[in-house]
Amino acid sequence: MSSDTLSITDNRTNKAIEIPIDRGTVRATDLRQLKTDEYDFGLITYDPGYMNTGSCRSRITFIDGDQGILRYRGYPIEQLAEDSTHLECSWLLLNGELPTRSSLTSWENQIVGNMAVNEAFKPFMSSFWHDAHPMGMVQAALAALGTFHPSAKKVHDREERQIHIRNLIAQVPTLAAYAYRHNAGLPYVGPDSMLSYTGNFLNMMFSRGETRHRPHQVLERALDVLFILHADHEQNCSTSTMRMVGSAMTDPYAALSAASAALYGPLHGGANEAVLTMLREIGNKENIPEFIKGVKAGQGRLMGFGHRVYKNYDPRARIVKRCADEVFEVTGRNPLIEIASELERIALEDEYFIRRKLYPNVDFYSGVIYEAMGFPTEMFTVLFAVARTVGWLAQWEELLCDSDQKIARPRQIYEGEEIRDYVPMEKRH
Repeated sequence: MSSDTLSITDNRTNKAIEIPIDRGTVRATDLRQLKTDEYDFGLITYDPGYMNTGSCRSRITFIDGDQGILRYRGYPIEQLAEDSTHLECSWLLLNGELPTRSSLTSWENQIVGNMAVNEAFKPFMSSFWHDAHPMGMVQAALAALGTFHPSAKKVHDREERQIHIRNLIAQVPTLAAYAYRHNAGLPYVGPDSMLSYTGNFLNMMFSRGETRHRPHQVLERALDVLFILHADHEQNCSTSTMRMVGSAMTDPYAALSAASAALYGPLHGGANEAVLTMLREIGNKENIPEFIKGVKAGQGRLMGFGHRVYKNYDPRARIVKRCADEVFEVTGRNPLIEIASELERIALEDEYFIRRKLYPNVDFYSGVIYEAMGFPTEMFTVLFAVARTVGWLAQWEELLCDSDQKIARPRQIYEGEEIRDYVPMEKRH
């Protein structure tokens, strides 16, 4: 008997099977050998929320939640945040290796030179109600953008895929800026080839009149670092949505719209906004002990602490906290940071949170930074989507090149009624 196998005995039938173990996993379909009779479909696994189900093999992002490790293509997130840029990380995520200087320059020029969207998007964005949520606007705009690119449906054509991957990385920031300016009642501002990727985004967001907005170098770099930290995070809800929709051979614009819809949910992309709400409700540092007492009593939640994957300090949170200090040197300290820092200190010393392995995650400080930089809270999830676009696209590309993948179609455990005869209306009680 091989040591890399799992032996299972079905006590219903006494049938024993041996199935292979590969990289700590077994194939769920191997369990279908276990049947009670010839009409039985076979044993299936029940895993709500996919707590312990591997849906794919990937070479993109590695996470070790117990040790607090995050790597893109093998590179530690700490090194990338320190030395790389978002566009360089985008190349890395898509291609598997760091670019040469000439490749990176060409890539940066392609992206920045392709940030303009069709002029038809101005009246499209203006058609939304004046206070429409910018994430809903961006989600709709992504689907609409695909109608301008019918060739995107050629998902098995690698050259076509590269064109539309480039389009989306370049143009999602523009759509995001348009959504913000529509809400603010400001005229739309197009991209500027003289600015960087993040510099362009900040200019399209915040420029006034004919004057080009030149963001402070520290703020531009801080936003770039935040984009790096959010670029990919393995098989989360929105990424799994991108893969599931993509498995139907959907074009990348529609798949990205679906992924952004998943991100729109408050349990996913809205967490940093929830942190700000919590900090404002606490009000000042003196109220923290009472707030912590309420959390322990089940009367509230400590937002920005804990993570589905990380059972240690989220490595991104350390970087964001350091980034916050640099931002506040330019913008002045956001008063909420004092509450956040004290809340973190108290929680990390409290046995209640230590025992539950609840540590700050990336959302705990990122919202405070975004607010200090002038972004309204409604834009926080949109910023997440701008950064995550490359991760979604890298995962989509990997899916299409994986011969194991099929159209996603989970099983269910049916618990409804057995067969019943139709009852005419006049005989119903």
